[in-house]
Amino acid sequence: MSRRVPTSSKCAGRPSGIGAGSMLAAARDAGWAVGDNVGVEYVSRVPGPPLDGLIDDLYYLEGAPPYSRLMLPAAPAPLLIVNLGAPFLIRAGTDVDAVEYADGCVVTTPTRAWEFSYPTPTRSVGVHFRPWGLAPFLPMPAAELCDRPATVEQIWGQPAVAALRHRLTLADAPHEMLTLLEDELVRRLRVIDGLDLVRQMSSAVAATGGTVPISDIGVAARASSTYLVKRFKAVVGVTPKRLARSYRFSSTVLALDVAAPIDWETLPLARATSTRPTSCASSGSSPGSRRPGTPKSGGDFCAIIPTTSWTAGRFQPIDFVQERQLTPHKTWDSEQRRNPWGKWS
Repeated sequence: MSRRVPTSSKCAGRPSGIGAGSMLAAARDAGWAVGDNVGVEYVSRVPGPPLDGLIDDLYYLEGAPPYSRLMLPAAPAPLLIVNLGAPFLIRAGTDVDAVEYADGCVVTTPTRAWEFSYPTPTRSVGVHFRPWGLAPFLPMPAAELCDRPATVEQIWGQPAVAALRHRLTLADAPHEMLTLLEDELVRRLRVIDGLDLVRQMSSAVAATGGTVPISDIGVAARASSTYLVKRFKAVVGVTPKRLARSYRFSSTVLALDVAAPIDWETLPLARATSTRPTSCASSGSSPGSRRPGTPKSGGDFCAIIPTTSWTAGRFQPIDFVQERQLTPHKTWDSEQRRNPWGKWS
């Protein structure tokens, strides 16, 4: 019999219903063309300290999935799955064919949609991390796994994973299995440089759905943009702006009513996927700048950093065409091609 857990019981920190396991549970609870012949047991709970600041929930999944394949969006939802059944398939990044994962998988914050296929039946335990939560359990920077899912054996080693899977199969009930998984995570928890800073900034991004200006929270954190990018790539796997974009896109996708017709023309996908909020308000002036809000090269909008007490008078509107052309490629005439060092002779 299927044990139904309302998806609203998930804790905050990421858009609910993004992980592979939680999407199956949501499909089951909502009855999305599943029918009565599909039974999926989904048990989840929030871990205790010190994992509660890193993890949204631990879950157990068993049964016949309602869909043979899931297309998951590029959401700020890292996950780890320990597989206890037949292998599942993943196609991520630029892969043409799906890859088989027998022992499980580890997925950091992706930058593009990825495909997940469960076997029938399936059985596994997993972890839905917050964007910064996976890093303390990885032996490498999270950016090295961006859009490149790894097996659990590649992360923790074959002997350790084999022993963990053996203990899980001997457990009598789902809650006992989740306790074993939590104990293993506590044992592997390690200190990460800059984790608190990344957590604070990521929480600010999550609280606003990705609309907060990254420059503002960077100034509040008293950290340089170079250091922030470096720490975010090591901990989250992507830059702060990319993380904010993921939150905006996820919020837009999850707001769709899939049961009703979708008016794609009015859907704010441009706002959800742009690297910064779009506006045409002026924030100052600089020599040679054009009139604020004036489109360039046929553009429609100016992408600027919103005016705040700190940004006022420091930034000018930059449209997308201009932003791509800040560093123009050097062109060579025929004489320079024949003698590129002639100007120095």
